[in-house]
Amino acid sequence: MQDKRLGRVNQLVKEEISTLLQRELKDPRLGFVSVTEVETARDLRTAKVFVSVLGDEAQWTGSLAALVSARGFIRNWLRQHLDLRVTPELDFRPDRSMEHAARIQALLRQVGGDAGR
Repeated sequence: MQDKRLGRVNQLVKEEISTLLQRELKDPRLGFVSVTEVETARDLRTAKVFVSVLGDEAQWTGSLAALVSARGFIRNWLRQHLDLRVTPELDFRPDRSMEHAARIQALLRQVGGDAGR
């Protein structure tokens, strides 16, 4: 039962942060950022927030710096918008799986193109 509850908390935190990033956060360093996953600790005191950034390394660096800078604002937003006993401390982490998948797709296309020769 606790795993279901934790899953719902993860989903709620993910949705709220995504909404906040789209509508409220106005940092010029922030690029096109997507929240890919949230892993909240069982005691709800901490949450790892995995994000993906569309762009080059400079956009990744700037976006992660903006998120770390806004961590208190985002946590306060969660406190106001979610009915949780404890609002977790947020740890933003890069999720480069989309980048990795695109690279694999490009390699597969190259191999597929070379196989036809």
